[in-house]
Amino acid sequence: MTTTHPAASPPYRITPPRILHAEWHKLRSLRSTWITVVSAVVMVLGVGLTMGATYTSGGGDSDVDTVVLSLYGSVLAQIFLVVLGILMTAGEYATGMIRSSLTAVPARLPVLWAKAVVFAATVFTVMLMTSVVTFAVAQAFLHDTDQAASFTDPGVLRALVGNAGALTLMGLLALGLGALLRSVPGAIGAFIGGVMIMPEILGMLPYDVVERAIMYFPTQAAGALGSATPIPGTISPGPALLALTLWAGVTLAAAALTLKRRDV
Repeated sequence: MTTTHPAASPPYRITPPRILHAEWHKLRSLRSTWITVVSAVVMVLGVGLTMGATYTSGGGDSDVDTVVLSLYGSVLAQIFLVVLGILMTAGEYATGMIRSSLTAVPARLPVLWAKAVVFAATVFTVMLMTSVVTFAVAQAFLHDTDQAASFTDPGVLRALVGNAGALTLMGLLALGLGALLRSVPGAIGAFIGGVMIMPEILGMLPYDVVERAIMYFPTQAAGALGSATPIPGTISPGPALLALTLWAGVTLAAAALTLKRRDV
């Protein structure tokens, strides 16, 4: 009589939680992660503290939204987070680690989605906490000025969350560019040229339709998300969030298509 034995189970199974854990482990174990994230936090806190400590009522910034004033450092923080996003994808192509990642996960696309989820969760959490703390610290100096505000004022909490969301989505856009171009210098150049410089060049064209379209570009949409009061010449927060999400989503979709069709 022949005895049949059940097929041996594989030594491990590829599951979404395990892929997420692997990407989280890679992110937190890299020195570049800590350098870029800490630098972003220091920029927001440092500039916010400086703006609050040196502000005087009736000065040149009296008409600036109080959340924007407190979080001026987000413009500089964005640079570090964009670099982090690019390093998460294009950096692996530079070091060759991408081959190990895709060998472990032959389906490929789960690796990209895991990177995006880990990046988004990390950046949004850190930058939301940083935004809240920076606003509170800045208001300790601004409480007796014309920029005094509180968390309960209309639009303040939305702007703080929007600022963190904008930084996260801009970083995701950069992460997608890194995966699409597979080159750290190339992705940084594409971000600077396409996201930061191109809207300024297009803005020189004397056409109303171009001026309207520029409002939906990433940098302009991100600015609208981080303000408690409407900024002249920008779209409202809802359309701004949708526009920025679409920019990041389309870039990631293009990166996914490239990852699926091209060799490593």
